[in-house]
Amino acid sequence: MNFDKELDARGLNCPLPILRSKKTLNEMTSGQVLKIIATDPGSVKDFAAFAKQTGNELMSSAEAAGEYTFMIKKK
Repeated sequence: MNFDKELDARGLNCPLPILRSKKTLNEMTSGQVLKIIATDPGSVKDFAAFAKQTGNELMSSAEAAGEYTFMIKKK
């Protein structure tokens, strides 16, 4: 899947992955896609709630080898 920016949030615990994603999305234009890589297991529900609250689209959420990858499209 194509993306415009990547955010490495590995090793960060809640709420840092969300806060850094919010800051990065604010710098992006509508329709751009942000890829986030995190290691916090709580980030799965955090990013689902974040997308719902902000109106940004959570395009995908995946887990592999203890790393969680999220693709969020800015509204």
